[in-house]
Amino acid sequence: MENRSHALMTGFFTIALVVAAVLAGLWFNRESTTRVPYVIATTQSIPGLNPQATVRYRGLEVGKVDSIDFNPGRSGEILISLMLDPETPVTTTTYARLGYQGVTGIAYIQLDDDKTGSPLLKSDKQHKAQIPLRPGLLDQLEKRGMVILDMAEQVARRANDLLSPENQHAVRGAIDNLGLAGERFAQIPAKLDPALQRLPELTRKLDSATANIDQLSKDWDALALRLNAKDGPVDRLSDTVVSVGAIASDIELQTLPHLVTMTDEAKSSLRAVKRTVNTISDRPQSLLFGTQAVPPGPGEPGFTPPPAK
Repeated sequence: MENRSHALMTGFFTIALVVAAVLAGLWFNRESTTRVPYVIATTQSIPGLNPQATVRYRGLEVGKVDSIDFNPGRSGEILISLMLDPETPVTTTTYARLGYQGVTGIAYIQLDDDKTGSPLLKSDKQHKAQIPLRPGLLDQLEKRGMVILDMAEQVARRANDLLSPENQHAVRGAIDNLGLAGERFAQIPAKLDPALQRLPELTRKLDSATANIDQLSKDWDALALRLNAKDGPVDRLSDTVVSVGAIASDIELQTLPHLVTMTDEAKSSLRAVKRTVNTISDRPQSLLFGTQAVPPGPGEPGFTPPPAK
């Protein structure tokens, strides 16, 4: 009878201890602060995000993910309910992104703000404010990776076209031409070597020609001085020109009047000869009978005007 009472007391004590432990756990785990609800509505994929996931604002833990559900009013949209501390500065320019913890793949919500000093975003249980979700690092890598893959595919396709048999033949021809050009270029120094060997001789000849030109310039200066010297050839030539001018003036004064007189007499003689030729041409009989007297003209003695008709 005494053993049964001890067993009963032990059972009651164990049950009381378990209940006390449960109550203590509930007491320590209960939230002492009231959290503010927010919601994220997105059509993006959220791999690795689970309820009770951490919500951080610029690296500081400010809340938890309360629930993740589909939006019954809009097909394909996901509603993520957040419970944040009241002190969290959620503003109208605050946005959310998915972050991942190390290599575990466990996701969390990372809050950030485009601008400091924006108005606070008010929210309550009846009207939950929405926070936009922007693509995270993995989403951006995925999109850019697809673009890079498309570009790589285009590069591979162009490389395949470049390595076609026709292009390979053209490339081989270009390489052969480059080899031939290299051989001809290698022959240039051998062809230039004779000219380079003659270069010192040409330099000496050029120096000699320069010296001759200098000597010629000096001789020309001396000749110019001699020609322009007093009583030199230039002065004598000037005196000769003056003398020739005087002779020409004398000839003009003495000879030209006689030439003018002779020219007038020659003109008169030619006019007389012309009249004689014209008379013989008009009246050849004048050679035998002589010329008839020319009737007097108007104003001459013996002129008789013709009778009026």
